Amino acid sequence: MKKILILILTCLFISQGPLFSQQKVWSLEDCIRYAIENNLQIKQQNIQTKVQKNSLDLAKLNLLPTLNGSASDNFSFGRTFDQSTFSYSNRNGQSNNFYLGGSLNIFNGLQNFNSIKKNKYQLLASEQDLQSIKDNIALNVALDYLQILLNKELVNVNSNQVQITQQQITKTKKLVDAGSVARGNLLQIEAQAAQEEVSLITVENQLETSYLNISQLLELKTPQGFEVVVPAISIDTNAVIAGNIDEIFSNAEGIRPEVKSSEYNLTASQYDLKIAQGGRSPHISMSHSFSTGYVSTTRKVLSVDPVTFQTITGPYSFNSQINDNVTYGVGFTMNIPILNGWQVNKRISNSRLAIQNSQYVLEGTKKTLYKNIQQAYTDAMAALKKYNASLIAVVSTEESFRYTEQKFNVGMVTSVDYNAAKTQLLIAQSDMAQAKYEFIFKTKVLDFYKGLPLKLN
Repeated sequence: MKKILILILTCLFISQGPLFSQQKVWSLEDCIRYAIENNLQIKQQNIQTKVQKNSLDLAKLNLLPTLNGSASDNFSFGRTFDQSTFSYSNRNGQSNNFYLGGSLNIFNGLQNFNSIKKNKYQLLASEQDLQSIKDNIALNVALDYLQILLNKELVNVNSNQVQITQQQITKTKKLVDAGSVARGNLLQIEAQAAQEEVSLITVENQLETSYLNISQLLELKTPQGFEVVVPAISIDTNAVIAGNIDEIFSNAEGIRPEVKSSEYNLTASQYDLKIAQGGRSPHISMSHSFSTGYVSTTRKVLSVDPVTFQTITGPYSFNSQINDNVTYGVGFTMNIPILNGWQVNKRISNSRLAIQNSQYVLEGTKKTLYKNIQQAYTDAMAALKKYNASLIAVVSTEESFRYTEQKFNVGMVTSVDYNAAKTQLLIAQSDMAQAKYEFIFKTKVLDFYKGLPLKLN
């Protein structure tokens, strides 16, 4: 009985394993690492990179000589020719032929060599594309992670507002029961409480949505049990963003994988032009062959009658014919392209156009990178200014609200004024939280372009 109980508990533990692992608290580094290991887009690009590696290997293997073999078994019926006696006879026969042969490319305008170079740079470009996808996934994970932290803070702000209002409702009920204030004040505060409950539910729904977004990005089946680490984040109001836009771009231009990928693709297209130009060159190849055969109707010449000069034949065995009929061959061929429907010229023309297009792609990639850095830098500066302003606004609004609350408790202001002050405080606190996390994200984007790892502490 004890063994059965242990077995049942073990099975339950194993079946709940994925759930337990999901209920751990995830840091930003954990989320990024898990997303890179499990994201389907990354897996697909990883396969594409392996395919490109195989293309490079095939280009290298094209330098080796080819060798192919064949064997045939044929049956003949009726009149056959005997090669040993040079005569015809009505006999059924069987024949076998064996062949080994191939060729070796000696010179083809360096097309194989340039093909290896082209595939090498295409492989490098594919590896950079893979890294670019990983970086973008990491950045999206960071954005969703910070969105969770923002929504958590907004939930806390709204929850505090609801608690304050509930406390005020309790106080106001006592004043109404004592006849100190009109019942209308209580009704107005209760209406305010209902509105705040709606706002709280809205931000809670936003928090659930942010959990869903990051769980989908991590390829988790469900966000249930998923929780993130809430690090202690503080912003220095005197913070200065290191470097200017041009300095950050100059650094990013040399390390960003999307730029490297465009550069590698440009180099690959230049080698593709050399491959096309190699089509104008004479092609020299060497061929080699080995063959032998057997024919059942063939008889072996044993001797020649000196008087009649007739041949005397005997059986010709399979092994003897195979050994006697061996033929070796080596040949050289040179093909000189003269007129091929302008195919070579058009390939060269298309290759030059591909180079121009790759140059435009590289230029566009750099411009996009510069614009993204420019936008992130501008947004970070604006977010810092907004945060500093909202910080001052929160301090002054909190003080104003405390003063209004004290006056409301002694009946010096109406519930309308009290609710207005409370709403202003909620707006100021929400604006400060949004500016805070917007500044954090934009500075992390700038660190990302500087080549620094994405961390929150």
